[in-house]
Amino acid sequence: MSQDTKDIIYAEQNTKMKEAYSKAQDTFNYFWREIYWDAKRVIPAHDLALVKIPFQQMVEGREEPIVEHMWISEIEFDGEYITGVLSNSPNRLTNVAEGDTITRTVSEISDWMLSIDRKTYGGYTIQALRSDMTEEARAKHDQAWGLDFGDYNTILVAHLQEEEQENLIEHPMSKIMETPARDYFSANLDVVTAKDENGVTRLHTETIAGNKTAVEILLELGADKTAKTNTGKTALDFAIALNWLHLVPVLE
Repeated sequence: MSQDTKDIIYAEQNTKMKEAYSKAQDTFNYFWREIYWDAKRVIPAHDLALVKIPFQQMVEGREEPIVEHMWISEIEFDGEYITGVLSNSPNRLTNVAEGDTITRTVSEISDWMLSIDRKTYGGYTIQALRSDMTEEARAKHDQAWGLDFGDYNTILVAHLQEEEQENLIEHPMSKIMETPARDYFSANLDVVTAKDENGVTRLHTETIAGNKTAVEILLELGADKTAKTNTGKTALDFAIALNWLHLVPVLE
């Protein structure tokens, strides 16, 4: 293989990975929505829930930093910052270690992946790699993970979206829980208007999770759509930033 051919292949792979990073960032809202609802289940549904982060370190004698993309777990998200625990042991980096608590913005992630009943959602960088594998290599890769990655040309973001297209708009549990949510908020009006130490209201958190049903109930009961967090964010700001387009008209 000539050097020119190697350069072309590298450029194609680099472009494919950059596209994967961008898609993961654009759809992170679905990842968080699923995390939000899984936390409310008596029995968790997720086999795994991971976010991939690029880490880098400058090393003496190199002009470019060493970069390793590694997974974090135990994810928390406040609408601006993702926090988790590093699940990998670095191969070459010495400035981070497995078990470290990591905080990044959505624009800094390179991937996210969920598994429900061993079926994957997200995993854009993995699917980019799988697309370049032979069928035999893909089978071995998937067996090593113990997961059903499906078709690399069709990356899912919402549970059962193929059967229920409306799941791409609002999580089914959000609609199922309408009556209990209304009863709870009506009986606890202080929750509707309360702010935590970061200025975050229930309207903010429900918006971040894309829950239109709860957002409408909160507004009916007097939630202030103009309320701002300590960093100056309204619920509408979060809806726009997280691509929850079905919430924008409700909050305008």
